[in-house]
Amino acid sequence: MTQDRTAAPDATPASPAPWRPSRTVAVVLAGGTGTRLGLGIPKQLLKIAGKPIIEHTLAVFEAAPEIDEIIVLMAAGHVPDAQQIVDKAGFRKVSKVITGGDTRNATTRIALDAIGEGDVNILFHDAVRPLLSGRIVRECVNALWTYTAVDVAIPSADTIIQVDENECITDIPVRSTLRRGQTPQAFRSGTIREAYRIAGGDANFAATDDCGVVLRYLPGTPIKVIDGSDENIKVTHPVDVHLADKLFQLAAAQAPRLTDHRSYTEELTGRTVVVFGGSYGIGHELTELARRYGAQVFPFSRSSTGTHVERAADVEAALKTAFEATGRIDHVVVTAGVLEKGELAEMDQETMDRVLQVNFVGPVTVARQALPYLQQTKGQLLLYTSSSYTRGRARYALYSATKAALVNLTQALSDEWAEFGVRVNCINPERTATPMRTKAFGEEPEHTLLAAETVAQSSLDVLISELTGQVIDVRRALGEGPAANVPAQGAPTATPATAG
Repeated sequence: MTQDRTAAPDATPASPAPWRPSRTVAVVLAGGTGTRLGLGIPKQLLKIAGKPIIEHTLAVFEAAPEIDEIIVLMAAGHVPDAQQIVDKAGFRKVSKVITGGDTRNATTRIALDAIGEGDVNILFHDAVRPLLSGRIVRECVNALWTYTAVDVAIPSADTIIQVDENECITDIPVRSTLRRGQTPQAFRSGTIREAYRIAGGDANFAATDDCGVVLRYLPGTPIKVIDGSDENIKVTHPVDVHLADKLFQLAAAQAPRLTDHRSYTEELTGRTVVVFGGSYGIGHELTELARRYGAQVFPFSRSSTGTHVERAADVEAALKTAFEATGRIDHVVVTAGVLEKGELAEMDQETMDRVLQVNFVGPVTVARQALPYLQQTKGQLLLYTSSSYTRGRARYALYSATKAALVNLTQALSDEWAEFGVRVNCINPERTATPMRTKAFGEEPEHTLLAAETVAQSSLDVLISELTGQVIDVRRALGEGPAANVPAQGAPTATPATAG
């Protein structure tokens, strides 16, 4: 158990006896049924960013050094589903997956029985808050060295009103004193057990959360509040699913970057990378960068090898060439694309076919052909979109439509291929300085464009990461010519030419 015993300078000890917990247990409360989402399955089993919500949540506690053990309280009838997720993900800290109660309070009682006697730190957390941060977990555990009960909350950005039975305002509390509660809620085991023991003698006992039980039945107990985060949302309503998915996307935009050349070399030496559209621009820069770090890279394109991504025979031959040369394929990258500007009603059939074939049929064809190879290495397919996928723009109708389709393809395939251990991600670069763009638009101020090398570096970081099902935005850092991985949307990549 790794814990930092540093307490705030103004903290008042809650007990004169030193606290010596034997372990710290995270209790993941997964008893919801998904009624408000209109689902046929519990909402914690719904997939977001390529994984069930509960898997994202468990992964946070699994990775937290402060947590020694995890207990899952699952909705009745779905314990096998949760156990399968735990087993497949290889979560070693999960000791029990058991059925929860009919109410939140009943579930807490079951959890306390499962934990057993002894001095223990306990964190209760909603399974459907998958964006919990390691920082919050750490601060909750640290606070238990000084306090016996800890809550997590954020300031209220809205004015809160109190109403009567006629929906008329009766009071408007001062907003500065109000907080919006989140989880986890953390306790020393003796405190939460005693609160529930006293509550058991109250025939009218009812509480919506565990800090409320302590507040009501142990009124002299200070409950420390630590800062939560706006991202730590609870997936309750349909809109929350979309918000959570977007938040995961933004979090993924900060793909981990290794510290030095040696680290990249250790990661990439011996790997085989196939790049479709690798003759120039982003594909070319990625090819050169990966080779520099020791990967064996095979670039294919119309201009250099006569490879058309929309032709299954061409793609099959390209992949076969790389596999026969190295005996493996770890990563397949598709940067090939074409953009034709113009009103859709005025576009000829040949042009429309070319845009649709290269931009969408091509990646689909590559995906189908690449899967058998990527299954062998538990590898990754990397696609490229444009910020115009979020909203179609005049004179870019087909381009925007195909880029939106690639985002959906990324998310769908990451789900379909999860059982094979194959990851699928999509890079969303801001307008990028490439020979293709220069040819189309002429010289542009350098500070307004991404460098192709920057997109290549971000692409490489994603390839060696464990991300899947993500759209990773790559944008210029403010005031700089080069770019950084930041969670924001870029302008549409308007490149009226063919890539690769």
